Amino acid sequence: MVELYDFKVLIPEFTLAILAMLSLLWGAFAKPADAFRQVFVLAMISLAVAFYAVIQVHVLHNAVRPDYVGFAFNNLFRVDAFATVAKCLILVAAGFSMILVPRFFAQNDGARFEVFVLIQLSVLGMMCMVSANNFITLYAALELQSLALYVLTTMQSQSSRATEAGLKYFVLGALSSGLLLFGISLVYGTTGHIDFISVATILTGQDWQQNLGLLTGLVLIVIGLAFKVSAVPFHMWTPDVYEGAPTPITAFLSVAPKMAAMALIVRVLGTPFGSHPEMWQQIIVVLAGASMLLGSFAALRQTNIKRLMAYSSIGHMGFILMGLAAATPEGVRSLVAYMGIYLVMSVAAFAGILAMQRRGQNVEAIGDLAGLGKTQPVMAAAWLVVLFSMAGIPPLAGFFAKLYVILAAVKAGLIPLAVIAVLSSVVAAYYYLNIIKIMYFDSQDDALDRHPPLEYRYLLVGGAAVLALFLVLPDWWLNWSAHAAGILYGTSPIGL
Repeated sequence: MVELYDFKVLIPEFTLAILAMLSLLWGAFAKPADAFRQVFVLAMISLAVAFYAVIQVHVLHNAVRPDYVGFAFNNLFRVDAFATVAKCLILVAAGFSMILVPRFFAQNDGARFEVFVLIQLSVLGMMCMVSANNFITLYAALELQSLALYVLTTMQSQSSRATEAGLKYFVLGALSSGLLLFGISLVYGTTGHIDFISVATILTGQDWQQNLGLLTGLVLIVIGLAFKVSAVPFHMWTPDVYEGAPTPITAFLSVAPKMAAMALIVRVLGTPFGSHPEMWQQIIVVLAGASMLLGSFAALRQTNIKRLMAYSSIGHMGFILMGLAAATPEGVRSLVAYMGIYLVMSVAAFAGILAMQRRGQNVEAIGDLAGLGKTQPVMAAAWLVVLFSMAGIPPLAGFFAKLYVILAAVKAGLIPLAVIAVLSSVVAAYYYLNIIKIMYFDSQDDALDRHPPLEYRYLLVGGAAVLALFLVLPDWWLNWSAHAAGILYGTSPIGL
């Protein structure tokens, strides 16, 4: 029986869906010369309204009970502090990524308002993903997100690289979706349920280590979701898609979908399979360790900065998965904290990449940054902060992000994984420091433009400032992360 409460819980999603459809209609009927700019404004407003609605839903529930968990539509959706934090991260990532879009498409491929509609629909799928409490809800939301992303990747229609990247992304994405659906069918065939709570109830207290069907289903589900976060060995799409997609879309791909997919992995493994973490912990340990190692070593030979960021992203996903591998509230807290810091680092880095222009045209070779320290000292300093943070140099935010997950792994007894994390950070520091060396010590006759677009400079410098000032007041973000982790495990360590 559907009640009014069900619609109240999903106000953010309903709002975003309605405004996305309104954006589509507005763009279709507006004057072609004005449609792009007007739909951009409407899309930004829709993300802001959805963000406000997410906060209000949290405030209303939190006023009744700080450790609330709300269900809607016969347990299809779940709303709690973990979902609230994940949705806020997704909306913030989408908003900042969307700021990078207008100028790039106006300069390179014409003004196409559809890109903003697709971003909104993709974000809608992500928000439903993190609130999924049923395998069918999970799959439908995941496909809504993925289909929009496939089209976004090929939006730069005049680029053969973008077309190739979109095709690779679609084919491999379809394969991962098929594996995920097959895994879901095996879990359903074994337990007779697709609801997370029902599956968890059946598995609690039972010894299902010898149940081959359930184990196979679990492995296939993890594989399908690991593809979405580009965890090794399911990362093969990432470098090509990062390089071929329009740079603002690459910035969006690097943050929002990975936030949603990582939150979904935590939700799936922590709820229906949470009673037996020993059955999936080893899988996550392997994925985390392999991702950190490959992300560090493969990036050493890259000359294209977008491909380097792809391998860097793979490495960061390995660190985030290490928090999940701990299978403790502290591990999930470190995971959530890392995701927020990674969001800032990634958006700032891609803003810096878009600011790499020569005579108004974007360039992507790492060597193009030569001499930036002399020609644009402020931007070079911002780049330095972002790269140092990605490398994990104290006292920047990236250092604390890595410290939290490593400590969580050590406390969970995953000493070898923590050692791999430290060694990977040392290797990764080489290619980050190499970029800094190029900026400050190499020279180039044909330097980059001295005055790139303001929005790119502001996001780069603003992101660097956030990373540098994280040490001053980190408690509020750590408290939110701890609250979200506690809710997920059923024991909130604090009350907000």
